[in-house]
Amino acid sequence: LKEENAILRSKIHKLQMLSETQADKMRKLEKKLEENKIKEEKEAQDLEAMVQHVEQNLQLMTKRAVKAENSAAKLRQENALLQAELRNSKLENAALRAGQAGWAAAKQNAEVALQHLLQVTTSSRASIRQLLSGAESLQLVADLLKSIDRISEVSEDGQ
Repeated sequence: LKEENAILRSKIHKLQMLSETQADKMRKLEKKLEENKIKEEKEAQDLEAMVQHVEQNLQLMTKRAVKAENSAAKLRQENALLQAELRNSKLENAALRAGQAGWAAAKQNAEVALQHLLQVTTSSRASIRQLLSGAESLQLVADLLKSIDRISEVSEDGQ
């Protein structure tokens, strides 16, 4: 009975040692789990902040693109009006040439119309360049948002 008692005490001692070892492992794993949770929360917050920043930039670029499109449309209308004015001036010029009366006035009108047309053409080109720049910026933001989605997918697969 004493021998059996000694064996049982030895087993109890071994089990207590094993229990303490497992408890230590469990505490370490719980600590590591908590650290990982904190790290993931920070990464999620950083990602959310980046997404919000990108969304703000996208809204700003969209506003710019809309403004550029409106400006380009306005300039196209003005260009069309000036071209019509130029045609009228040319017709008037031709009529005056035929009649040889008021030649200088018609020539001056044609020159003024031509100058307006050149100014509108220059402005139109600048607005179109600005519109293209805005479109490229929007494409860049769209590509960035796609890459954020891929990062999110990789993070979810890695967990």
